[in-house]
Amino acid sequence: MTRSLQAVAYRRPSVLESAVGGQRLGLETSRGATPSGAADHPRFFSGFLTSPQIAAAGLLAVADVAAARYYQPQLRASLDPVVTGNGDRLRFESFSGCGGVYARLDVLTGGLDGGEVGRGTTNVDVNNPLREALSRIGADDPLHLRVGPEEMAVTTLDGPVVEKKVPLPDRWLRGFAEAQVVAADFDLRAELPAAEAVRFLRSLPRSGGRGSSAGPRWVVPAGRVLRPTTRPVPGAVCLPGPERLIALQRVLRHATALRVYGPAVTAGGAATAGAWEAVLPGMRLTLTLSPDASRGFSGEGGVLDALATGEHRAAPADHDGDGSGEGAESTEAADDTDLVSMLLAWEPRIDVADLAASSGLPAERVRAALVRLGTSGRVGYDTAEAAYFHRELPYDAERVERHNPRLRSARALVAAGAVRLDGTLGTVTAEDGHAHRVRDDAGVLSCSCLWWAKYRGGRGPCKHALAVRMVRRGAVARPADQVERSGPPTGADLNTARIDGDMR
Repeated sequence: MTRSLQAVAYRRPSVLESAVGGQRLGLETSRGATPSGAADHPRFFSGFLTSPQIAAAGLLAVADVAAARYYQPQLRASLDPVVTGNGDRLRFESFSGCGGVYARLDVLTGGLDGGEVGRGTTNVDVNNPLREALSRIGADDPLHLRVGPEEMAVTTLDGPVVEKKVPLPDRWLRGFAEAQVVAADFDLRAELPAAEAVRFLRSLPRSGGRGSSAGPRWVVPAGRVLRPTTRPVPGAVCLPGPERLIALQRVLRHATALRVYGPAVTAGGAATAGAWEAVLPGMRLTLTLSPDASRGFSGEGGVLDALATGEHRAAPADHDGDGSGEGAESTEAADDTDLVSMLLAWEPRIDVADLAASSGLPAERVRAALVRLGTSGRVGYDTAEAAYFHRELPYDAERVERHNPRLRSARALVAAGAVRLDGTLGTVTAEDGHAHRVRDDAGVLSCSCLWWAKYRGGRGPCKHALAVRMVRRGAVARPADQVERSGPPTGADLNTARIDGDMR
């Protein structure tokens, strides 16, 4: 598993301190992205929280997820939450160490009082002493919030005094990006009033409790309640690893409703991801769960088609092994993505029609570009508003694409000339010499390989289907009649791609 050390530096630790007329919560920021470029310790807000106790509980819930591993909990994880200023709201995001739970607290306009909200994204320090202090905030305590350094600190302090170095696995980055792509396919499936939400969430098992590892549960909306069912009947909602909703307990007594989002479920369907949103006064706390507690978002494969879409040219052979061949790819999709990214300005809700008008691109190509931006962490998805929002993860998110194993393998197969097209069929000769048949059924590609037999497309396309999709969308390669071959690709064939049939 590939990983790197992520260095996060703050001017001082975040702190909750007493002040005249109430308390002051100072959340320190690290290096981040802003409209004017990268900045050390950007400042996003200085004002009051209208519901201090609820906001503190929501922030603690996000920090709980950042520090948690719901699968193999004996392995510790602690990554500071990400904060984004969207001009009218603050968003605090985190991702669990096991890669299966995404959390976000949206502090909306109604939750903030006084002070303008800036724009940009960075990490925010949530240390253990601060967590203890936040848990003691009372309902009537006025609370002033500052996100970023005090104005005087910018000129009086030199250099960071707090630095953290944490391991950042590639699968963690892929999962963070994958969760946004998965959520974009969700619809509202149920809404529970406050009393029923409390009853339902308190009935769920906690970590290590009875039934916590018994696989996914299913519930069916019945009026304004959720009733358990033993199987995924039409209209059911999947609840995989219900103990992973424990972070919602932080805000349970403040919730006015509970909303559940997910994909449509048909009879006999497999477990699916879902989002569970606690509606709070002036805020929303959302937890998105992967389809299984032992299965992180990084393997779901929803980003792969987006990353492979629009490939027009097969990468030249990489004779030196330095990866320079992949860098020579030129795609229309990449151009669209670059154009759309330049038009983003930390909008709280990205309007596709406005982007289409500004970019001159059709709405469908704008949506495709937003999906690609989601795969690199440059946009998130808000299920409550059914819209993307702009943010820039403070990590090397391009690694999501560079280090995706199935995508790399598919590109290698294309570059090795291992793909033949014949009408709606494709034959891919894999590295081991076995030929796999890829079929197209109304745009859905299936394969004869073991991956497809095991997952049936439930975790995204296999590398063979990806390779066929790349070639069908126009990979440039030597015509088949110029390539003589009697067996699987050999070392001498690695510069060529063999393609038959209609390439439209």
